[in-house]
Amino acid sequence: MRQLDQHFIVCGLGRVGERVLEHLCSAGAPVAVIDNRAAPGDARMQGAALHAGDCRRPEIWEQAGLARAQGVLILTSDDLINISTALMVRRLNPTVRIVVRMFNEGLIARLGRAVNNVVALSTSALAAPLLALIARTGKALGAFQLDDGTTQQVSELAVSTSSPLLGKTVAEALQADQLQAAALFAASGKEFFGSEIPRAARLAAGDRLIVCGEARNVSHMLGQMSTESLPELLWAGFSRRMGRTAWQTLKEIDLPVKICTSVLIGVIGLSVLVFHLGMAKDTPVDAFYRTISLMATGADMGGRDLPAGAWQKAFISALRLLGMALVAAFTAILTNYLVRAHLGGALEVRRIPERGHIIVCGLGNVGFRVVQELLRQDQRVVVIERSRDNSFIPTARRQGAAVIIGDAVIKEVLMQSHALSARAVIAATSNELINLEIALLVRELAPGTRVVVRLTDVQLARTLREAADVRLALSIPELAGPAFVAALFGERVRSVFSVDERLFAVVDLVVYPDDPLFAGKSLAQLQVEFRLQLLTMHRGEKTLPLEPNATVQLGDRMTVVMSLVALQGLLEQEKVPAG
Repeated sequence: MRQLDQHFIVCGLGRVGERVLEHLCSAGAPVAVIDNRAAPGDARMQGAALHAGDCRRPEIWEQAGLARAQGVLILTSDDLINISTALMVRRLNPTVRIVVRMFNEGLIARLGRAVNNVVALSTSALAAPLLALIARTGKALGAFQLDDGTTQQVSELAVSTSSPLLGKTVAEALQADQLQAAALFAASGKEFFGSEIPRAARLAAGDRLIVCGEARNVSHMLGQMSTESLPELLWAGFSRRMGRTAWQTLKEIDLPVKICTSVLIGVIGLSVLVFHLGMAKDTPVDAFYRTISLMATGADMGGRDLPAGAWQKAFISALRLLGMALVAAFTAILTNYLVRAHLGGALEVRRIPERGHIIVCGLGNVGFRVVQELLRQDQRVVVIERSRDNSFIPTARRQGAAVIIGDAVIKEVLMQSHALSARAVIAATSNELINLEIALLVRELAPGTRVVVRLTDVQLARTLREAADVRLALSIPELAGPAFVAALFGERVRSVFSVDERLFAVVDLVVYPDDPLFAGKSLAQLQVEFRLQLLTMHRGEKTLPLEPNATVQLGDRMTVVMSLVALQGLLEQEKVPAG
């Protein structure tokens, strides 16, 4: 077996590992794989060198060429194995970059701070922002943040015969929303990247333009091109909302509470009637006051006001005994009911918008992060969660989401969340069959509602998109895989996104002293030579305009979009000074 130099090592060929391996191989990077289940002829290997064995054994890593490796990805599904393997790799090679997959959110940041040159990532944290963006816009390839804190979104604009972009030049299409073009896939089959994109070319039906810009600008452009009639946010009137709240509250109350309350009200009503008719001086108000005093406060029973042997004395005595029992029973039953907090779900109804909101089904690790992302984007969110004991429910409610306790595969629960008029429904439970069932039920009830389905199996997601017309069936490994690749290339890579199985990276480039690649060249020369698209350029604290004839200087920082193949070639040529 030939020895590899400056290669990457992928440890764990599960669903995430398989997707990461696909990305690295498509970029032309040399890869070695460590896995204890894969066979030498495994179709997933795609020509990569396989080293079968336990990743916790040092000799396996020596066979895989750890001493000569450029980076390591540890992607098994066990946190303890991943941590112990990462520590062992760091001991064997003190400088190699390590990317670790983690499920425990609390350990992610701490591991990166405790061990040098180690990046720990969570698949749920990586996939959630994209799920949220796709639910809002219907299309999103990637998202990242710039130094000024603005969120940038990468999306695909497909030109149809009814598109407002039809017949416009590329420059005209981008100018209104201040977007940048990363790639153009023409209907004729031609492909253009970065500076190759002909700005004066007119867009035709079937063309696909990959754009990047501020999330609000991209969303605005997608909204103009969308053929979907998405409802806007609309709240019910006060009286209607209060009426729904009262009715739902009554439906949620336990049967023992209803029975005990009805008996108590009936006894009070009968007593008021008896006192009003049987006591000469009692008005209805006096009769009510006498009843409550006898039943609740233990007041004087008023025997001196009545003649000896009067029937009212027997009634008052019986009322006093019955009242003590009824008040005690009512207090106990009501207290028990309130402690179990059934009323909280009923009162939640008043917070559900009539239309224009986003429904998230399942409040697990992925679902909760999606809710957080949507709330951060000022969206109205309704959550449907089966388990009343879910630990994320109190936090989701505090942050502003309405939470319904129920099963999203039940039609009545979806109707209660107003799924018929929702902007989108995200099926994000940990059970793929339940997610698929939710998607099909929503399509049956409201065919025009956008449905985003969380899946794990990459092949199943692709099959549903192509064969079952579930357009937004998304695989978590497919969404998170590019981010693991991005982390492998260092902090300079802000994001990686996939277009037609091609990987593109959003990269920060810095001009170092006497750098032959960048020094003294114009922006136009850089774009042509490295097939990149400039997004921003900074000189010190200043943001510079992107003028093609401007010359780069020492210390300039540029954020660009380029293919992963071009990035790999750039890293091989670049000479970065020590430190």
